[in-house]
Amino acid sequence: MKLHLLSRALVLGFGIVAAPPLSVAEGLPDLGEAAQTEFSPAMERRIGESVMLEIRRDPAWLDDPEVNSYLNRIGNRLSSQSEEMRQEFEFFALRDPTLNAFAMPGGYIGVHTGLILAAVSESELASVLAHEISHVTQRHLARLMNKSGQGQVTSLLALAVAILAARSSPDLAVGAAMAGQGAAIQNQLNYTRDFEREADRIGLRLLERSGFDIRGMSGFFERLQKFGRLYENNAPGYLRTHPLTTERLADMGNRIQSRPYKQVTDSLEFQLVRAKLRAQEGTSRDAVTEFETRLRDRSFAGSETAMRYGLAQARLRDGNVAAAERELGELRRLKAVSPMIETFAAQLRLKQGDAAGAVKLLRAAQPRFPQERAIAYGLVEALLEARLPQEAIKVTEDDLLSYPSDPKMHGLQAKTYSLLGKRLQQHRAQAEAYALLGQVPAAVEQLELAQKSGDGNFYEQSQVDARLREMKKRMADEAKQAKQK
Repeated sequence: MKLHLLSRALVLGFGIVAAPPLSVAEGLPDLGEAAQTEFSPAMERRIGESVMLEIRRDPAWLDDPEVNSYLNRIGNRLSSQSEEMRQEFEFFALRDPTLNAFAMPGGYIGVHTGLILAAVSESELASVLAHEISHVTQRHLARLMNKSGQGQVTSLLALAVAILAARSSPDLAVGAAMAGQGAAIQNQLNYTRDFEREADRIGLRLLERSGFDIRGMSGFFERLQKFGRLYENNAPGYLRTHPLTTERLADMGNRIQSRPYKQVTDSLEFQLVRAKLRAQEGTSRDAVTEFETRLRDRSFAGSETAMRYGLAQARLRDGNVAAAERELGELRRLKAVSPMIETFAAQLRLKQGDAAGAVKLLRAAQPRFPQERAIAYGLVEALLEARLPQEAIKVTEDDLLSYPSDPKMHGLQAKTYSLLGKRLQQHRAQAEAYALLGQVPAAVEQLELAQKSGDGNFYEQSQVDARLREMKKRMADEAKQAKQK
């Protein structure tokens, strides 16, 4: 994360950085003052939710429904094979060129875009997710905290957030730890070797059960180790927070050798996600040149479809809509089938001022890809661009019947009601978006604004009143739980 989050963690945990303008406790739940409080699953979830509020405000947060939906599909495919623990996971991407991934309390797993691009196969990316999932299902962070004997719950919170900070800036976090409390704290910023081996073992099992190539794990880690040896002073952050030993690699190799070889083909979605991220790197002109060169020289390992898609994205980013349209034509010629291509085609129509054309494309794509959230979001936005807010409201209402826990769709609904001048419904929809993101005080504020809006019928006002009582009770319950030992 950026220094905003990191400095807060260091102040709270090690007391060596001047206090930031915000309170060090802001954004973190008050979990009580008992010296012997256990790091329970409920506590893990509350800490995870609190840190996620910070992450979503960070500029590195990648608000891309296609990338994040892909990560969640792969992650949920893996986690569904776990026997140890049933819980919800949320996978998300951070725009960061470094090779890193991290698991947080409560099942939140982040992946840097640099790591996605460094994975040469889908099985390699899946191996990292499987490893992080295993850290969560085995409750490694909780076990580390409970074993550490830290006296104050605030120390547990500080260490949890410091571990998160170490994912992005391992040197800074570890250096602060050594300056503050010595090697004892530093050692707890890294998972123990036993935990790493356990995550390897269980991660391999998840990979195999999910139909991936288990050799992806050893292959990726071996490349990381080689990179770390070549650039010792600039080793990947993943190696510094997940120490990779010769014994670990040997143990992985022994387990893999006993399993039959399985060739696994990368999905088109994996290739398209990587191409999209690659097109967003560096300058737009450099991105165009890279894809053009690879296509001309046929120097690419994946499909031509992914290369054409990447070039189309780079062209659009460079402002050359006509050239992007030509690449879309090439994708159609290749008979490529993917929801990501349909959303890109709709994006082109909007850039060309053809909102009606974008609506037509996305309406045709919806029944073909009914679970694609990017298509649903894009359709609402295209309808708003076409000045059809009433139709947009209908789309949000129908969508929320199937996906009632989607904060982004609630937010789009709030935007649409705002354009229609329906203030009560606008604030109520925004309140639901905040509530789903764990921002209960903000949800209460929106519901209070809905009460004062002066519009809406008796039934709608009664719903707002009832929901406000629920949210206030939730706030009170959370405050009460936080004070319990």
